[in-house]
Amino acid sequence: MASLLPRFEWLPGLQGRSLRSDVVAGLTSAAVVIPQSMGYATLAGLPVQVGLYTAFVPMIIYALLGTSRALSVSTTSTLAVLTVAALSEAVPGADGAALLQATASLALLVGAVLILAALLRLGFIANFISEPVLVGFKAGVGIVIIVDQVPKILGIHFAKGSFLHNLNAIVLGVAHTSIPTLVLGVGAIAGFTALKRFRPNWPAPLIVVALAIAGIAWLGWDKHGIDLVGMIPSGVPGVTMPNPGLAEALWPSALGMAFMSFVETAAAGRAFARTDEPRENAELLATGVANTLGAFLGAMPGGGGTSQTAVNRMAGARSQIAGLVTALMALLAMLLLSPVIALMPQAVLASIVLFYSASLIKPEGFRAIFEVRRREFIWALVAALGVVLIGTLRGILVAIVVSLVSLAEQSVSPPVYALGRKPGTNVFRARSHEHPEDEFFPGLLLLRLDGRLFFLNAELTAQKIRPLLAEAHPKVVAIDFSGVFDLEFSALKALTEADRRLQEAGVQVWLVGLNPEVLAVVQRSPLGAALGRARLLFDLEIAVRNYLSLHAGHADTRDS
Repeated sequence: MASLLPRFEWLPGLQGRSLRSDVVAGLTSAAVVIPQSMGYATLAGLPVQVGLYTAFVPMIIYALLGTSRALSVSTTSTLAVLTVAALSEAVPGADGAALLQATASLALLVGAVLILAALLRLGFIANFISEPVLVGFKAGVGIVIIVDQVPKILGIHFAKGSFLHNLNAIVLGVAHTSIPTLVLGVGAIAGFTALKRFRPNWPAPLIVVALAIAGIAWLGWDKHGIDLVGMIPSGVPGVTMPNPGLAEALWPSALGMAFMSFVETAAAGRAFARTDEPRENAELLATGVANTLGAFLGAMPGGGGTSQTAVNRMAGARSQIAGLVTALMALLAMLLLSPVIALMPQAVLASIVLFYSASLIKPEGFRAIFEVRRREFIWALVAALGVVLIGTLRGILVAIVVSLVSLAEQSVSPPVYALGRKPGTNVFRARSHEHPEDEFFPGLLLLRLDGRLFFLNAELTAQKIRPLLAEAHPKVVAIDFSGVFDLEFSALKALTEADRRLQEAGVQVWLVGLNPEVLAVVQRSPLGAALGRARLLFDLEIAVRNYLSLHAGHADTRDS
């Protein structure tokens, strides 16, 4: 338990230049995080102030308990779209106090799952989605978010439904587009794009939001039918009590959201890590407590965000003090800026969400996967389509299942290589048309296996070996086991049967280069007795020398 608790290793460095750097980073990050969080709250179908609360409470808790010095914790576009999916299933049509109570219940459950995972030392679960599948999953989420936000940019309204329903409604509603709203939304996106390209260190969300609010306040843009955020409660958040009766309906969603929260938090922390940060189980505890306490103070489910953490680090964050400064700015916004936030156009909030969510779609990531591993490119597409077609929450399950299927496919189909020897060396490599000069030995078939041999792949491995035997007609088959790290009982039994059948056909099997664990398994079995020491060899060079010596009448007896 002690290893999960914060060490506060950054406290001694809070002086002079380091402290100034953290304060500047916190202020800069606040200019990005606060507008983003408000936008993500609207994406989740929640009041704007929930975004402020999420940039306040979780940020403080993580700063006190987290192990990544630059990680910025509020909420993300992925968690926002998962939140709206969870709430729409558990409390369809809820609004007002009932919706906020359901949000608190969901955040509490997410926090509880993360804390339990920390206590059970499940930090490794962050690796349960492979990189190609994660690329596809995030792309699917990005597409869903864009389709969700486009109506706000167009200024059209319709009842939300599935992805295909929303897409069809957008097409049908284009004729009713509010031109002033569209101009403002597109202008905001153009502003983000220009600032990112020409002034990447400037707080683009704050600048665009400030200009839009100024346009509403001084030029009366709202008179042209542009929807505004409207008045929000000022002051610190009040206590919101979760509804225990919603636990049964929300816990499946909370499991998936806790998983994605930790995956995103771990990815952001690793991307900007220094020294030994972050510690995964401690991160689970920190984000779990942040969600749990945030639930009682009006926050939505949260976690670490890559884009906001990048801003924090590039602005010079050296410790968690930067996060505390960002939280302080969120508090000041709650206390002082409610009348100003009320003038914020909904189209500008949507443009913030749309602009940053578009970065979830990475064509270059798909291209890199396609060029290297075509099969994993298919897995990435399946993950993306799973999110788009069956929903974000079920898309998490699709992503995990696809990752596990991909792993299983690799496990059940281990490679089998026929080998030759590079002339003048003791290097043995797979036969290839690129190396026609490699040495082969009539009557001796050299094979190499890689990976774990177990009940699922034993027969498939045998099927790969049979054509090689039929082609070579060997007297001896020497199988290099140096790449086999485990030999399960079913595979051992199949190997024993194969040795017996080949012996009856006049073919000897030699096992070469077994690691100590696999050698011990073989020696304790009937196969070990059948092979004896003579057919358990140390390496392929000895196997070749023994074979040549036997044919010359002089055996080399060195073995394993």
